[in-house]
Amino acid sequence: MSMSIVHSELQSEVWDFWADGKHSPAFNMAADEVLLEHACLRGRPLLRFYGWDRLAVSIGYVQALSAAPAGFAAVRRPTGGGIVYHDHDFTYTVVFPKGHWLTGLDRVLSYDWLNRSVQQALHSLNLQADLADQEISSEVDRLSMVCFTNPTRYDVLLGDRKVAGSAQRRSKDGILHQGSLHFGGPLP
Repeated sequence: MSMSIVHSELQSEVWDFWADGKHSPAFNMAADEVLLEHACLRGRPLLRFYGWDRLAVSIGYVQALSAAPAGFAAVRRPTGGGIVYHDHDFTYTVVFPKGHWLTGLDRVLSYDWLNRSVQQALHSLNLQADLADQEISSEVDRLSMVCFTNPTRYDVLLGDRKVAGSAQRRSKDGILHQGSLHFGGPLP
């Protein structure tokens, strides 16, 4: 399936859309890595929605697997960031091929554009979402950090609660942007 995305007042583009099902943690991360590796062959962005077939945590690529809490299946993401609990979340991936206009933006500006898109989607649902403007304190241990307890610039907030976080990996093939939204259920 494809859809049209507007990225400025004058331009729109076609993206591929994959409404995927629930899979194992290992499958979900492997699928995202393959999507990045083949981004240039596809030639246009792909948005993937997917779920988890069991309670799981994904950890950023710089974190140790030992940082994962007991009782959850653990998997390493190909992107950075903190521990994400996949129990009550909505998970998505966006992959951009090399040469796409967004790959020409620096990392911070690409987070701004992508997370503003999430913010606008929440606004369309009458949810008053804002973007965080702070940086994570240097006192936070990034090797054991939990994503949703540490808002950083351009994360999506409802009130003072972080409800959407994301992380990226950039390669010669393009950008892999993974995100998670938590609207209900407990957050650690």
